Formats: sequence, C-alpha cells, structure tokens
Amino acid sequence: MPERTRPGCTVALVGPEDYRALCPRLGVLLADAVRSGAGVNFVLPFDEADGEAYWRGLDEEVTAGRRLVLVAREGGGDGPQAVVGTVTLVPATMPNQAHRADVAKLLVHRDHRRRGVATLLMRAVAGLARSRDRTLLTLDCVADGPEEAFYRGIGFTVAGRIPGYARSPSGVLEGATFLYRHLDAPAPAG
Repeated sequence: MPERTRPGCTVALVGPEDYRALCPRLGVLLADAVRSGAGVNFVLPFDEADGEAYWRGLDEEVTAGRRLVLVAREGGGDGPQAVVGTVTLVPATMPNQAHRADVAKLLVHRDHRRRGVATLLMRAVAGLARSRDRTLLTLDCVADGPEEAFYRGIGFTVAGRIPGYARSPSGVLEGATFLYRHLDAPAPAG
C-alpha cells in the first residue's frame, strides 16, 4: 500500500518485522488515549506498560495478517518516537463476510490532535481495505461523543446504539454507537 501523506505527516502499514519495535510507542498512544477518557476498551488505572502488553498480545495476529496496523508519523522521522497515531484494520474471516472489515483503535496522541491526523489515518485505512477487496467498514464508538461526530463527518452511517454498552476509563457505563461505511461511496471532502 502506498504511503498517504500531508505536509509533515505520513501514514504507512507496519510490517510484521517492524511491529514488535513499535509496541512500546503504541503502548504510549493507548495509555494517552485511556488517560484522556477515550472509550477504547480499557479502564483506569492504565499505563504505558499496560498499553505495550496489549499491543504485544496482538503480535501473532499481526504476523499472520489478520490484523493490519497503520501508523502516522510526524516530522519526517522514521523511528518509533515519530509515531503520533495509529489505526487497525481487522478483516472479517468468515467466508460469508469476506467483503467486510472492522476498524479498531484509532488513536492520536493528545499533542497531535486537531491537525488532520485522524482523518489521514481513516483515509489510509479505507484505501488499505479497498486494496484487500473489502467494501464495507464497520466500527463502534462512544455514543453521542466527539468520536461519533467525527465518523459521521467522514462518511460513516449510524446502524444503531446500545445503552450501557461499556465502561468509560473512569468506570461509568456509556452507550455505544455502531457505524458502517460502504467504500463504493466517496468520503466527504475535508
């Protein structure tokens, strides 16, 4: 997959050979997201070591190509510290769902938010899905929050909501919104 770029930022697929070296930095991104209140499956207390352990636990899936991890790097750097965001594509494995993939763990470090990094990552993950003959993306997020507004703004459609679906990092039950996007429909410009 070709790299997607914008001034000062590149997005690329992480190969299995580079994945392990990035796990500590991905752990920093995940811990930052949890500490900032993002609904990304974890509750406090949660630190960088917990985040790194999560990513290391996915090594077999990444190596097997069942989980495709993209990273955004700012400033032209190529080392782990240049990684400021990530998103994961999880292609469905069942024969009757070979056209579909889930989007997971869209994370942008707080110091790099509101700069278009999330939009760039989502464009790249859609391109990766298309290159793998996936025409339907699905995801879930905290209901009625800024994440839902973001996904709707880039062309996702709400399929439904479930109240009290998961706990926030602080332990409060929150609803979830499930969204989808057909990739034959162009994403809104922006």
